[in-house]
Amino acid sequence: MKFLALIPARYASTRFPGKPLADIHGKPMIRRVYERVTARFADCYVATDDERIKACVEAFGGQVVMTSTTHRSGTDRCREALDKVETMTGERFDVVINIQGDEPFIADEHLAKISACFDDPGTEIATLVKPFAPDEDITNPNWPKVVVSAAGEALYFSRSVIPYMRGVEVAEWASKHRFYKHIGLYAYRSEVLRKITELAPGVLEQCESLEQLRWLENGYRVRVAETTTETVSIDTPEDLKRVLEKLCE
Repeated sequence: MKFLALIPARYASTRFPGKPLADIHGKPMIRRVYERVTARFADCYVATDDERIKACVEAFGGQVVMTSTTHRSGTDRCREALDKVETMTGERFDVVINIQGDEPFIADEHLAKISACFDDPGTEIATLVKPFAPDEDITNPNWPKVVVSAAGEALYFSRSVIPYMRGVEVAEWASKHRFYKHIGLYAYRSEVLRKITELAPGVLEQCESLEQLRWLENGYRVRVAETTTETVSIDTPEDLKRVLEKLCE
């Protein structure tokens, strides 16, 4: 099984322009992500549309591939990067791992678990979930929820709390049921990645603004692996400030 790890990285973030280049104790964020990923995957590229990010990655010795500025999502950017890397190297990859460029502390456990999903030849797409901690707000729409089948596949993703617990006070839901938070790490078989990026946005995706619903709506199966390790995404300068303060404690 040959894996290609791709790290989509844009400069023009609305909430945090230039985020991949933000300094985290002497290293740009994108370098910290890259170093964690390459500790497990030999074939790793940053996929970007910006020359400043390209220059940064090349300066620390990383591999980078330039992609279009018009992509709607990291998945679309990964599709173009896959095609370009295969053309450049002459190699063929079985699975693409899509790692977000704003997770400089991604755990090796996450990378190991998502790649292990493809030990099953029937796995088309894989992602991760984590049980909500007792002190976390399950009603927060910024934390998508997932319900999982007995076979270990995603049944649905939602910004709403799912499942709804009939006859139970909302304040008691978290103590009565194991709710799962979606961890935004994806992996796809290469041929599946090429197919899903040809799909038009679906009704469910447009309702929830969750790209993965497009895949479910079109009959693709999403294998789920469970982790107990939290992720630390950095979406805003305030998030970065909190992370830096925590590291200094």
